[in-house]
Amino acid sequence: MFVDKVKVYVKGGDGGNGMVAFRREKYVPYGGPAGGDGGAGGDVIFEVDEGLRTLMDFRFQRHFKAKRGENGRSKSQHGASAEDLVVKVPPGTVVKDAETGEWIADLTTDGQRAVIAKGGRGGRGNIRFATPANPAPEIAENGDPGQERWVELELKLLADVGLVGYPSVGKSTLLSVVSAAKPKIGAYHFTTLVPNLGMVQVGERSFVMADLPGLIEGAHEGVGLGHQFLRHVERTKVIVRVIDMAGSEGRDPYEDYLKINEEIRQYRADLINRPQIVAANKMDLPEAEEHLERFREKIGDVPVYPISAATGQGVKELLFAVSRLLDQVEQEESARPVSEAPVERKVYRSTEEEPAFTIRRENEVYVVEGEWVEKLVQRTNFQYHDSVLRFARTIRKMGIEDALRARGAKEGDTIRIGEMEFELSDGADY
Repeated sequence: MFVDKVKVYVKGGDGGNGMVAFRREKYVPYGGPAGGDGGAGGDVIFEVDEGLRTLMDFRFQRHFKAKRGENGRSKSQHGASAEDLVVKVPPGTVVKDAETGEWIADLTTDGQRAVIAKGGRGGRGNIRFATPANPAPEIAENGDPGQERWVELELKLLADVGLVGYPSVGKSTLLSVVSAAKPKIGAYHFTTLVPNLGMVQVGERSFVMADLPGLIEGAHEGVGLGHQFLRHVERTKVIVRVIDMAGSEGRDPYEDYLKINEEIRQYRADLINRPQIVAANKMDLPEAEEHLERFREKIGDVPVYPISAATGQGVKELLFAVSRLLDQVEQEESARPVSEAPVERKVYRSTEEEPAFTIRRENEVYVVEGEWVEKLVQRTNFQYHDSVLRFARTIRKMGIEDALRARGAKEGDTIRIGEMEFELSDGADY
């Protein structure tokens, strides 16, 4: 089974917790802090494996979780960071965030890697918090949770040449003649339900040719095999439009050519400018010569090669023409300055006008929301008194207490930050 689109869940490993510990040595009655840091959680990394050709494996495993980092230890020993979880994907895989549609990675070359879910940072141990005012702090941080998300994987075949055309025009037959590929061939529509790849040898030159599922009207809107077909056209360097020049089933070859171009243009306008060749197939059938003459008059300067995939007529000439055009395209790509490719860069600037937190009322509870303050709650280990005092001082310094009172909060009111709830206290000395 060929699978070219899946949705999977990925989660980076959580960071290990920092530790509160103290030196215990003979003749050292007041040993200093000795709690180590927690290790970082593992990343989830997608890596290209050129031996894969489908996303089939993801049908059976849809959840990928990296391991968490080790907790810190006594004697100032830091916990080990977890190993990254490496997931193999086929070349041509595009990774997007399933919720936002954000483009995460485009994986095309063997060995290429991309971090899809980053592991959490390890929490700091109490050796990090010693100060002259508090030389033996009972403060340690919890590790940050790893990033988690649902992602969509789309496979866009990496073929040099794509065979495009309506169903039953002879694309599969042509591929079987020019390569060792053995696609399913039949005299009915949609014999080809999945793309087939074949390696074509022309003299000393070889290239990959893809027989793509038959195109129908409305494909750009997802009708029929729609987007599954058009997705694979995007990466081909040269498009060969295979036309039934015999006009089987009462079709008009020129109208078919126009409709194919329109479907491709509607899907992605720039694809229409991709280098193309027309393979006028089924020239061994009656009326093909007459149709070809009218077709050439209407089509203009587009190169047309009459062939018969069934008998082999004209196939060699077609392949040499495709090879020459492919060489030309690759030479133009290699000569193109790197600077011509636009690089999108995002610049993030902090603005003083935007608050670091927001406060809203939920019945009798005041809810404080903000990325930084919620992360502070996650990192704070509330079982240690010094950690609680540090948390309270930070909250006050951020201005959250004053903001709560400005919203009408009084002593004893419930305050929720993340998943933790607290009581507001007046006159506390931190």
